[in-house]
Amino acid sequence: MTPSAPTCLALLLGLCNTAQADNAPLILDPSVVTGSRSASPTFDLPYSVDGINREQINDGQLGINASEALSRVPGLVVQNRQNYAQDLQISSRGFGARSAFGVRGIKLIADGIPASTPDGQGQAATFNLDTAERIEVLRGPAATLYGSNAGGVIQMFSRDGEGPPRIGAETLVGSDGLNKNHLSAEGAATGAGFVLDASRMDTNGYRDHSSARRDQTFAKLNFQPDDDSKLALIYSSLEQNGTQDPLGQKWDAYKADPRSVDTAALQYNTRKSIDHQQLGMNYERYFGGATLQVNTYTGRRSVIQYLSIPGGSASDKRGGVVDFDRTFYGGSVHWLQPITSAPGDLTLITGLDYDRSQDDRQGYSNTVNGIHGVKGVLGRDEIDTATSLDPFVQANWLLGDWTLQAGLRHSTMKMDVADHFISDGDDSGSKTHQKNTPSISAMYAFTPDLHAYVSAGKGFETPTQAESAYSNTSNGFNFNLKPSVSKQYEVGVKARIGQDTRINAALFQITTDNELVIARSDGGRSTYQNAGRTLRRGFELGMESQLNDHWSTSLAYTRLQAQYDSDFVNNGKTIDKGNYLPGVPQTTLFAELNWKPRDWVSTAIEGMYRSKVYVEDTNQQRAAPAYSVFNWRARFEQKVEHWTFHQTLRLDNLLDRQYVGSVIVGDGNGRYYEAAPGRSWYAGAGAQYQF
Repeated sequence: MTPSAPTCLALLLGLCNTAQADNAPLILDPSVVTGSRSASPTFDLPYSVDGINREQINDGQLGINASEALSRVPGLVVQNRQNYAQDLQISSRGFGARSAFGVRGIKLIADGIPASTPDGQGQAATFNLDTAERIEVLRGPAATLYGSNAGGVIQMFSRDGEGPPRIGAETLVGSDGLNKNHLSAEGAATGAGFVLDASRMDTNGYRDHSSARRDQTFAKLNFQPDDDSKLALIYSSLEQNGTQDPLGQKWDAYKADPRSVDTAALQYNTRKSIDHQQLGMNYERYFGGATLQVNTYTGRRSVIQYLSIPGGSASDKRGGVVDFDRTFYGGSVHWLQPITSAPGDLTLITGLDYDRSQDDRQGYSNTVNGIHGVKGVLGRDEIDTATSLDPFVQANWLLGDWTLQAGLRHSTMKMDVADHFISDGDDSGSKTHQKNTPSISAMYAFTPDLHAYVSAGKGFETPTQAESAYSNTSNGFNFNLKPSVSKQYEVGVKARIGQDTRINAALFQITTDNELVIARSDGGRSTYQNAGRTLRRGFELGMESQLNDHWSTSLAYTRLQAQYDSDFVNNGKTIDKGNYLPGVPQTTLFAELNWKPRDWVSTAIEGMYRSKVYVEDTNQQRAAPAYSVFNWRARFEQKVEHWTFHQTLRLDNLLDRQYVGSVIVGDGNGRYYEAAPGRSWYAGAGAQYQF
């Protein structure tokens, strides 16, 4: 019998009660910079923020998808779609659940470089897990201090090159033709640290027509120009050529064969190619107690995607081939100033963030002389530019047993469209969205081991270029979309039980006006509209505990009720107040039990439960059923003089359950479902030599 979420929760909490007072403690209070913008222990911050350390990112994991690490964070729903043409689906307290591809509504940042465009569309695939030192996840009202489209913030930080130089190589093989090869070099020499990394991943994919090849490179140089400053230069790239897109599945096809692919994917040979490169610089200088932080970046991204949408005429701007070249750049300047004349510990932070992306975008038919899946006649040619310029001010104040944080950001996002295909009319235009997004949080320390906090804020989410690209009523750009505006409230408790157990709990409520929803999604292209009000209420619980010298456990539980709070009409149908938002499970649970009998070996059982997920706004179509899955992993390590060897074994979906791993919200063809793999195995080995 599949265990329920409450049963798993009771089991894990019962295990926690067996912890001994004299056990060796876990690192239960990591320091993060997200939210406060300076290093602070998560336990002392008055909002929901979590840090994922390097061991949790790497231990027994594949190092391929961010879902491997992010599943342990409450409030997040991370769905590996088994489709590298569309990237992961990530939602934070319901923000981003409707995304048809990539990540939206959540701010993604890697080493200070946004992995999200100014309009809010992000790509988690650009995160290089092989070089990650830590990942920080901020949820709730404090996230609005990061601007528009920040229903949550996920930051990844790469490690600095430190210690003696060393080189390494590893290989990983597994089910469905998975093969990953990885080379690395890092260390420090002549006062400078370096990290070099390159990998290639190939897979046939679990489903038919879902093969992919991903090449990633990374280079980082860090050094100190003088005693009061530090500088890092960072380069990264991602290349995927001809990544196959299996599209979604209809229910009957999924049940009959979870590996199946719709005939439209084969008929049009749906696929996507990506070429992404970026270069960034982080500079920090200390002026006595004050700190100057400067970040600049630039990059380019080229994408060509073949959809399953018929489009054979030059007048159809919604043709089946999307082709764009993007240039992006930006930077930020932050000043952190301690106020020594104020009581307690007060720091004022002022800053300015600027981001710009420009797409040279074309659209073509995907049919030539009756042959599908090829580039045909031009039907769309335009320059799309998104720009944001956001000044902000923030105060962090520790005053006795009180911790206070307040901030105000003025967010501006401008979208410009310059139409160069004007034979069917000029669709050029411009739209500017701007709003002040305040946030305030307060925490009180009842004891050194028991803190309670309250947090409130306002945010707004602008339509992305992709969401505005297609109109529901014409071929042109949809400038009628409005930004959604939210009010967020959160109360929480953070507690330490002895030295070995840490518990975070939070209740939250989010009300949103003009919620952006999918009007229709067909073969990879979606159109959007504004709905009325939505209401999200939820509870999060995170726990980590060291049971004894060899056993540890962690848990992340989320209960979220996300509903429409007013009636609206979508695609000719009335959506009733009280309907549930599609793509948002009401219950999510992750639990892990880790055993480390020796320093050189660790093994763990992971369990995940997710309740059913509605797939469209009427809630009438078959929901993706609830499921529970269990995984096992092990890592071994040996050291022989200058050499370090390691091996990884992993079995996913131990009970070989058939389940829907992710859904495509509002798919117009009824292809809502994306099957997850059955039982899968992975094995890897690597070696590192230290000079």
